[in-house]
Amino acid sequence: MMTPLVQPNSPLAQVQRSAGRVAIAPSRKRLSAADQAELRRVLNEKYEYVDHDDFHLPPDEAQRVIFDDPDPLPQPDTSWYHPVMDKGYSDMRANKNVKSVLLTAKQERVIFKQFNYARMRVCDLRDALADAEPIDADAAREMLAWHHRAEELRHQIARLNLALVLAMAKRTRMSEVDFADLVSEGNMALLRAVDKFDVSRGFKFSTYGCRAILKAFSRSGMKLTRYRQMFPTDFDPALERSTHMQTKRAEHEDDCVDELRRIIRQNRAELSDIETEVISHRFAIDKPTEKGEDPKPLTLEQVGRIIGVTKERVRQIQNKALEKIRVQLEDDFLV
Repeated sequence: MMTPLVQPNSPLAQVQRSAGRVAIAPSRKRLSAADQAELRRVLNEKYEYVDHDDFHLPPDEAQRVIFDDPDPLPQPDTSWYHPVMDKGYSDMRANKNVKSVLLTAKQERVIFKQFNYARMRVCDLRDALADAEPIDADAAREMLAWHHRAEELRHQIARLNLALVLAMAKRTRMSEVDFADLVSEGNMALLRAVDKFDVSRGFKFSTYGCRAILKAFSRSGMKLTRYRQMFPTDFDPALERSTHMQTKRAEHEDDCVDELRRIIRQNRAELSDIETEVISHRFAIDKPTEKGEDPKPLTLEQVGRIIGVTKERVRQIQNKALEKIRVQLEDDFLV
């Protein structure tokens, strides 16, 4: 029997324990919110598989041939991957304790058949669920179990071939492309190659994968070339327009505001009591507020109600007071 890739109590484990049958234990419980979100995503996204003759056997026999009869597949060790990426080179042999895992042609046929068979079951169940109203919860769990199985096999294949991406990135002479960006493009190409590879043609996956990765590198280089043609110079803050004048202007405005506050507080402009009160209310100067909020200036009409005059009279008092303050500011500060 194949070594389970999931937890013993998961729906997928129920699939594996069913002796060749895909059977989920009957349940009247509704799907969880996470399962419902994943179900919507699987139903809406593009989902494909590569067909094989073994898929057309009777269901019990097909699952026995594909999942039960083959020997367990080796699990890859990818602990070397992130340290290599951090150092920026692709020599996985730097760690002597890491042993690369290479699948034989027979093992590749096994894992790709398992992967595509799981995706085929997802497609079949998805077509059935698309026409069902309401969607049967048990059928949805069965589809999600096969979907999880397919994703685990997909990631297993990708982990087995990570060294292939790094080897291609090291051999590719594209000094203008960052090494990490190059490997990222290669990883995406590797996943697309896993989805498209037809194992029934008799080729090794490395042959197909290398071609897909190199094409991705070529496309990345072409996109970078077009970008360089449109933007021949990288962004350099040192070449940007100086903000010295804007900074000095802002500092000068702040100084003027501080000086205005001092003129009003010390009454150097010789404002009358009514003028001081109007200016204080209109521009919210030295007005205490609750909860540390910024004071809000009052309108002409609001100030008029406070001091008992019309808003037009408030405007006249304000303009006269501002003229006194302007003259004092020019004499003491600006000049």
